Amino acid sequence: MKAIALRINVWGIAALAGVAVMWHAVALRYASPLFPGPLDVISAAMEHLGTIETEIGATLSRAAIAFAIAVCTMVPLGLACGRIKALGALVDPLLEFLAAVPPPAVIPLVMLFAGVGDGAKITVIVFAIFPLILINTMEGARETAPMLTRVAKSFQMSRLEQMLLIDLPSAMPAIFVGLRLAVATSMLVSITSEMILATDGIGTFLQRSQEGFEIAASLAGLFSISLVGFAINFGFRLSERKFLFWFYRGQA
Repeated sequence: MKAIALRINVWGIAALAGVAVMWHAVALRYASPLFPGPLDVISAAMEHLGTIETEIGATLSRAAIAFAIAVCTMVPLGLACGRIKALGALVDPLLEFLAAVPPPAVIPLVMLFAGVGDGAKITVIVFAIFPLILINTMEGARETAPMLTRVAKSFQMSRLEQMLLIDLPSAMPAIFVGLRLAVATSMLVSITSEMILATDGIGTFLQRSQEGFEIAASLAGLFSISLVGFAINFGFRLSERKFLFWFYRGQA
């Protein structure tokens, strides 16, 4: 298994190297400032390194705050909706309606009530990711084995105890799926909101670079946030494997 994984990684690195070589060759062929090569992008990244780090930090801080708010509110609500059928029936139609609304479409409405500061951006991010966490938590709680519920009732456990001791562990694999999707979506929406509610953040940096036709700087910022997103997702998957060791061990 390790040999297969190593082979896949080697082929992946070789593919990226091949793309970089072809990109460099095409850039040399056209020699246009509107089509910079990989060396130009690296040079721009080094030139704007301090700015890019600062802007990415602002983007990640908003995404982290919104993610924490969504997790702290939607996981308990999802467990309650999964355990209390009447509450789940009440929340389902509203959730389906809100999940179909594109996050950028609510930005003008958010601007009307929250202005254009960090609060507005965080509100838009929370709106984008809360359905992912809530839906997965609800479905995970609803798939709790009926036998566990009957055992809990025989021990006269309260609904709160059932939610914490039975529903939450049972729903954790589904919850982590929602969290993984929410992490990527929070960064995506954070950058999108920064392009519209322009103050700071990597989205604003990308927009300024594109408006000034600094294509190399724009690509440097784009690749930088992509690398950060890859690292965050990789770390999240490792944490998931360690936290849900019992789940993956059972699958194996």
